[in-house]
Amino acid sequence: MKAYSAPKFYKISPKSRHWIVRPLPGAHKKEESIPLAIVIRDILKMCDTLKDAKKIITSGEIYVDGKVRKEYKFSVGLMDVISFKTLKKHYRVTLSSSGLRLIEIPQSEANFKLCRINRKFLSKGGKVYLGTHDGRTILGDRKYKTGDSVLIELPKQKILEHLKMEKGSLGLITGGQNIGKFVKIKEVITTRSREPNKVRCELENREIDAVKDDVFVVGKDKPKIKLV
Repeated sequence: MKAYSAPKFYKISPKSRHWIVRPLPGAHKKEESIPLAIVIRDILKMCDTLKDAKKIITSGEIYVDGKVRKEYKFSVGLMDVISFKTLKKHYRVTLSSSGLRLIEIPQSEANFKLCRINRKFLSKGGKVYLGTHDGRTILGDRKYKTGDSVLIELPKQKILEHLKMEKGSLGLITGGQNIGKFVKIKEVITTRSREPNKVRCELENREIDAVKDDVFVVGKDKPKIKLV
């Protein structure tokens, strides 16, 4: 795709490149994801050319959420963990005011990930499955609700902890003018109308109402994993 249509968090100037890699359709929306080639070449600056980025990726040295990824267009998004086998470096995709960004994380956190529950459904056998923000389907039970988050172990998808969307929880704003900011949840408001459900939050000593789908529960007093 043309560079001028790329999100700002790609860190690419249209003056320096006319065409850039288009992310493959996948677990994350195009405007909420970054192709691995862009991560390697333009964000982490591990190489100068797309050709070199492809070589690094196809070598099998890069893991995303604990699985080898060799497709240079493969897209990563919020909370994904990118690991480099030889370098022994690990990064998490998180948020800033300008959109997605990468932060380096310690080895001890490389196998943990937060997932937001976007939907819940029953199988024919009566089992409860959770559909998460990153396209996963995880076996759960009736205690989990949409809007809650789970801390999982990678790559097994084993649920380690349940983070409820409730009063006192810590949330990360994922959309709107306050994107990338942490808030304290005060109340979940069910509108029972065409308008989306809201979450009343405390942000920097003031109250705001955020769309429920734009609030990602990340902990209680502090995030369960490194996010900044």
